[in-house]
Amino acid sequence: MRRRTGRQIAALVAVTILFVILVYSGTQLVESFMRPDEQTAEPSTRKTITYDGVDYFPRQDIEVFLLVGIDKEGPVQPGNSYNNDGAADTVMLLIFDQTAEEIRVLNLNRDTMVDMPVLGVGGSPAGTYYGQLALAHTYGSGMEDSCENIRQTVSDLLWGINIDHYVSLNMDAVALANDAVGGVTVTVTDDFSAVDESIPLGEVTLHGQQSINFVRLRRDVGDQLNVSRMERQEAYMNGFLTSLKAKLGQGESFSLSLYESILPYMVTDCSANTFSAVLDDYGDYSLSEIITPDGENVRGEEYMEFHLDEEALDSLILRLFYAPKK
Repeated sequence: MRRRTGRQIAALVAVTILFVILVYSGTQLVESFMRPDEQTAEPSTRKTITYDGVDYFPRQDIEVFLLVGIDKEGPVQPGNSYNNDGAADTVMLLIFDQTAEEIRVLNLNRDTMVDMPVLGVGGSPAGTYYGQLALAHTYGSGMEDSCENIRQTVSDLLWGINIDHYVSLNMDAVALANDAVGGVTVTVTDDFSAVDESIPLGEVTLHGQQSINFVRLRRDVGDQLNVSRMERQEAYMNGFLTSLKAKLGQGESFSLSLYESILPYMVTDCSANTFSAVLDDYGDYSLSEIITPDGENVRGEEYMEFHLDEEALDSLILRLFYAPKK
């Protein structure tokens, strides 16, 4: 598996925007803006397991957030059916380790081939479908039901691990956050000339639509693989954090303005109290690593497919979410 250690952990757009949400929620001024719902997900079945002759139990000292970036523009709004067009381009888990006082990020390739629940008429379960992980969000109205569907899909992929909360963001949130921090400087190594001539090779400060194109596009960009796009997203986040740190020094007014601007583009099961509690509990944790599971890119009949290395994934699940019995 590919890892990056240290404070490079701010790998993707969703991670940084969640950070902004946490900072702003810590001011406890967002109560009137956030949904009042305090419900949390019902824990998935997490039984003791035996693997290679060793007994493991689910770790009770971690809290897990699902962060999803939706390939859709405009404010979030419910669709008229239970099959929407908002695929998930970014899918990651933010894992708060209470024992090590660290945060780990598990970055899942959106092309990962998985079994996912299918919602039929009225939103009722209608079997399963084998396809790209990104498509799990397309089942449902595009709101909480779609987020719950992709949460279930990710949980099932990872042996039924419990995912405590989710945050999803539409693409417009990227440009809004990007411009709020005064633009983001990156080093461009992929050729964007076929899709956006305003993004040349070399060092570029991204503004507006450029930021969305940089983290979103892959067709006719470089080798067109999602793995390459994920690497650009990580580079973007390093640049974003540099700009963000300077802006955060301006105080609560900046956080308030940014939070209010991205709120229409966000769906979450968290209230302001939940975000504030996360900040209080984990605000001093170190950001330790980004983990991208190993696998193979294959061109399928309809789209690119990413097939996980099952043995490597098993080891990863055990390391992140389980502990051996002593």
